[in-house]
Amino acid sequence: MKLLKLVPADTNIRFLKLRVPLFSLSVLLVIASWALVLTQGLNYGVDFAGGQEVRLTFEELEEAPIGELRSKVADLGYGSPVVQEFGAPNAVSIRVPLPEGVEDQPGAATEIGNEVVNTISSEFPGVRTDGNDTVSGKVAEEFQTSAILALGLAMLGVALYIWVRFEWQFGVGALFALFHDVSLTLGMFSLFQLEFSLQIIAAILALIGYSLNDTIVVFDRIRENLKKFRKMQIPELLDLSMNETLARTVMTSLTLLVAMLPLLFFGPASLFGLVAAITFGLFVGTYSSVYLASPILIWMGVNSDSFVPQETEADRQENKARAAAARSKA
Repeated sequence: MKLLKLVPADTNIRFLKLRVPLFSLSVLLVIASWALVLTQGLNYGVDFAGGQEVRLTFEELEEAPIGELRSKVADLGYGSPVVQEFGAPNAVSIRVPLPEGVEDQPGAATEIGNEVVNTISSEFPGVRTDGNDTVSGKVAEEFQTSAILALGLAMLGVALYIWVRFEWQFGVGALFALFHDVSLTLGMFSLFQLEFSLQIIAAILALIGYSLNDTIVVFDRIRENLKKFRKMQIPELLDLSMNETLARTVMTSLTLLVAMLPLLFFGPASLFGLVAAITFGLFVGTYSSVYLASPILIWMGVNSDSFVPQETEADRQENKARAAAARSKA
């Protein structure tokens, strides 16, 4: 029985034909993403913004009245609340900003949460309180610092690993591709104002791992072909390498996509941001491996001699000695 082939074995797609316009487009998208982040900002969750979070379940209702809840909590005068479905249609997470100075008074912050609970309980019987937690601004800042550090160290570690395993030019290509993926993901969250929380940081770290894996597969085939086809032009060799790994890339991407799409459209709202980040990262990670990481190798001067051991002065002296010894014996 023949196995199903989603990609023919003899594809000859000229990926790098559009490398200049697509690379330029990617640079513009990175700039636009950071412009969005710096001007519009991210919709930080309670992890990063601080505040009081109350989690409730309406045991006598099939679906929580989110619009009415938002209006009731806003009337308390603590600012604009964030009310979202949390885990089930009848469960919600309500986050309210804390007044200035209250974050240093845990008891006062808890009382604000209790006020939210009491207000809602008086209107809706059968409400169960699942949580009443405070995240101070200082803790939120520490979370932000830790998240930025985690992303930075992950990207730096990837670049160093690629450098050691391949050549420094490959490390530059991988680092730029990862920076592109992370930047566009942040830009997407800023554009649509999706909640940005610690679980999104976890999703971005997973995205870095996926993108790295995809890039390494392509780089490994490029290295093999550089040794095998010494006289082939580099653009042609890169196209050949990407065509040879295309079937694997498509299968891996589709496998992950099949798992993510049901969660994206039918999963709980509490997981939407996480799944959206991974799904979006799947596309940009695959794209960057082909149209960013690989073209950079051309501009960084990678050629067929990159993986051929260079003759050192000691090697030359040894070869001369051997040649002289061979002549004397003759």
